[in-house]
Amino acid sequence: MSTSVRCWCQSSIGKKWIVALTGLVLVAYVLGHLAGNLQIFLPSKAHINLYGAFLHSLGPLLWVIRAFLLACFIIHIWTTIQLAIENRTARPDRYEAAQYKKATWAGRSMIMSGLIVLCFVIFHILHFTADVIQPSFATMKEMLPNGSERHDVYRMVVTGFSNPAASCFYILGMILLCMHLSHGFGSFVQTLGLNSSKLAPWLDYGGRALAVIICIGYISIPIAVMIGFLHL
Repeated sequence: MSTSVRCWCQSSIGKKWIVALTGLVLVAYVLGHLAGNLQIFLPSKAHINLYGAFLHSLGPLLWVIRAFLLACFIIHIWTTIQLAIENRTARPDRYEAAQYKKATWAGRSMIMSGLIVLCFVIFHILHFTADVIQPSFATMKEMLPNGSERHDVYRMVVTGFSNPAASCFYILGMILLCMHLSHGFGSFVQTLGLNSSKLAPWLDYGGRALAVIICIGYISIPIAVMIGFLHL
């Protein structure tokens, strides 16, 4: 890495761009993953199982993608913490107190919500990907007419969310993610310099609406399982 690039990455504006770009990557993944997960509501469970089979067909590439996303997540949170420390150090106490009154709860808790979401992501990987929390997932297979088999993702999801504790933690994680996104989108707009008096409100409302849609989409699955709409 050249000296100029290193200096840019260590500057305040560079760190804001790093937070914005890693956040954009993560939002793109969240949307794509949501589109795949919502297939569980289609009439046949074959759709969600085909989605799972497609992911497994990627082989080592899938783990490369997961490692890249986890790296983006860690960099995003670490850089956000650095910016928060720098801002706190640079602000006089009176100015900081005035800003605190104006800031929303979501804005003040960005670091904490981000760390909790990171914990949730790790839990989610251990639960549905690594089969550590529920080892029985590894044996849940769907037999196909040609004699082959594939992971029964539908059964895994319904079984996993039949545990109220897991469902409640999942819902909490999604709500915190929604709050994180709703505030983070405004910061992203400012970083790109799109905070004009006319454009900024629409982008801000659009970001908040997108965050709510993402939240509703994700939590609809454990709720559907808990009320019996999705069942084995």
